Amino acid sequence: MKYRYLGKSGLKISALSFGSWVTFGNQAQVDKAYEMMKTAYEAGVNFFDNAEAYASGESEIIMGKVLKKAGWKRSDLVLSTKIFWGGDGPNDTGLSRKHIIEGLDASLKRLGLDYVDLVYAHRPDIHTPIEETVRAFDHVINQGKAFYWGTSEWSAQQITEAHAVARQEHLVPPLMEQPQYNMFQRERFESEYARLYDEFGLGTTIFSPLASGLLTGKYNQGIPEDSRANVEGFEWLRKQFTSEAALERIEKVSKLMPIAEDLSCSMAQLALAWCLSNPNVSTVITGASRPSQVKENMKAIEVADKLSDDVLAQIEGILDNKPSQPDDFR
Repeated sequence: MKYRYLGKSGLKISALSFGSWVTFGNQAQVDKAYEMMKTAYEAGVNFFDNAEAYASGESEIIMGKVLKKAGWKRSDLVLSTKIFWGGDGPNDTGLSRKHIIEGLDASLKRLGLDYVDLVYAHRPDIHTPIEETVRAFDHVINQGKAFYWGTSEWSAQQITEAHAVARQEHLVPPLMEQPQYNMFQRERFESEYARLYDEFGLGTTIFSPLASGLLTGKYNQGIPEDSRANVEGFEWLRKQFTSEAALERIEKVSKLMPIAEDLSCSMAQLALAWCLSNPNVSTVITGASRPSQVKENMKAIEVADKLSDDVLAQIEGILDNKPSQPDDFR
């Protein structure tokens, strides 16, 4: 495993990390989750990502039980959660001071932790002043309940506004952003955020590096039975594999597969390695539904070393990307 600094901070984070979205509480309970996290940990992963919204909190409960069972040294881990969707009550969602503080407390209880290393604003909240949100995250950091805070799927303008408030009021600014980034979703990460990497030292913990599995190649012949698109509650993914745009992407995946073959790797490993080739990526959050997938994903570290300028140019020639709107994920 290789480790990278998270933005301008002194925190080192594994280049490949592991997230619980979709699987924990849906496809994996404690025993299976333990095997997957153990496989990732043994490969050198130190960052494990979660959110209060994942499986309505059950994902955090499962991860908490895994951490207790594994008995890993807490200081060896970088753990996160994200706050925005916490329930059905009028103050259980959004980024008010009330929900950030109460939501994080509830997440910590489910995880069985005294603190998380990273806490995110899971989406921007147009109904809450950014100053209120920045002050609330500054508060939970000063209380020792988190070490760093960041954003997820915020615009560059919103991140800039948060930094301006923090600078003016002498508060802790956001350190990292958790955006979508993969071969098919690039505009925001590569263009909109471009100035933020130097201006603020923005760190990034990217998600959906395989475009929900599209970049594995397993959808080239249709939707397989074990697809997450068939998981209850994720039926909305089906259109991303059957739309006209999806079919165009699938055709590109077919053209990319010979490059993976030449590098003696899977299409998934190539897609992960491609993300790692961007120096502004602090870590690539991987997901899996079984330990063998985790093991295979971790090999992307070795593939990244094989991505010469010529290989990257070949990939670009096939992708020929045009600006696109982000897929609608949580």
